[in-house]
Amino acid sequence: MKTGDLRNMSDEQLALTLGETEKHLFQLRFQSATDRLETPSEIRKAKRDIARIKTLQRQRQLVAFGKVPDAELATQLAGLQAKIEGPGKRRFKRAIVRIETIQHERAAQKGSGK
Repeated sequence: MKTGDLRNMSDEQLALTLGETEKHLFQLRFQSATDRLETPSEIRKAKRDIARIKTLQRQRQLVAFGKVPDAELATQLAGLQAKIEGPGKRRFKRAIVRIETIQHERAAQKGSGK
């Protein structure tokens, strides 16, 4: 699947395509385990398609994240900080760093804009 085709899809279409591709990858792995896989390169192609879709979803999420109002960012930050009580919360810690970075960038833009 081409990246250009994926970029033209809506968020819902991307989610559906991701689900279909993951199901296809599961079927390919199952066929591989039973020695009936005709083209082994299909597994690699499916993995790459999944990576492309997830990358596009993440890019769109970050763009949308940058458009979130400051008050909502503060609310999200407080909610994430409440979730990181303990080890193994790397995803939440990274999200906190992203929110704080956005807040610092916005503060710097406001300071230089005056």
